[in-house]
Amino acid sequence: MTVQDETPITDREDIAKRLLRSSAKASFDPLVEIDWDAPIDEDVYAIRPERLSLYGTELWERLTEEQRKELSRHEVASIASIGIWFETILMQMLVRHAYDRDPTSNHVQYAYTEIADECRHSVMFAKMVGRLGAPYYRLDSVTQFLGRVFKTISNGPLTFGGALFVEEILDQLQRESMVDESLEPLVRAVSRIHVVEEARHMRYAREEFARMWQGRNPVSKLYSRIVLGLVVYYSTTRLINPKVYAAVGLNPREARRAARRNPHWIDTKTWAARKVVATLGGAGAISGPGRYFWRKAGLLGRPGNSATAATSARA
Repeated sequence: MTVQDETPITDREDIAKRLLRSSAKASFDPLVEIDWDAPIDEDVYAIRPERLSLYGTELWERLTEEQRKELSRHEVASIASIGIWFETILMQMLVRHAYDRDPTSNHVQYAYTEIADECRHSVMFAKMVGRLGAPYYRLDSVTQFLGRVFKTISNGPLTFGGALFVEEILDQLQRESMVDESLEPLVRAVSRIHVVEEARHMRYAREEFARMWQGRNPVSKLYSRIVLGLVVYYSTTRLINPKVYAAVGLNPREARRAARRNPHWIDTKTWAARKVVATLGGAGAISGPGRYFWRKAGLLGRPGNSATAATSARA
């Protein structure tokens, strides 16, 4: 199965024209649309408890309900911090993508539009992190350095494959959060804006990835699979910064080990990645040595788990 079988590739200019039209009708200014002065409701979760990295573990049982809710705010802040990191990389890669192309084309004008969207999203995420009472969870120096390398060596399939991966993971978590009225209102408002605008970004990335992947030779595809696997591994394993555990009184090293082995957390990551795994796996972009990193990141399910095994098999 190929990406084309799942998502027919339309004319590049035609799809960009439609995306530009959609952007004109449904774009948001988070600084205006969101009530940033509203108090944070600390009596509710910021994300569903079953999506938290320690849910179901012995450490989870040690926490009070108040600590669990505080952990939810810090884990949302950590995920948003990763979002800011990758959006900053993506904006640079989109500028490079547009650099040698005709700016009068719809395709390049939509790339510029997406860059503007991502700028607003990064500001929105940053403001949300601050309002949740959490710090900006800066990545470790190795991952920070690898991010610089990736944006420099990225080719077309890597740019759009990597973008699609990060956007799909966030999209799945936020689609669930935005409709759950039991969750923190600010997180729901941020999720709603991001979901609406990222739907266009994912369409753009999905079709551009498919278009560029078709023309790659076997060596280029092998290179792309390996680098994409590394990007996926480092992005996924850094979603939850160990410092979030210290914020609720846990030992970061012990909690990180528990989260890494937690079947509930592995299943959540597999669930969040299932669509992008189907898309990229169907194209043959998750195979060979690169597939090792997807599995090591916990995105292809747990051995013996029928639900996650079915997702993995489709890839």
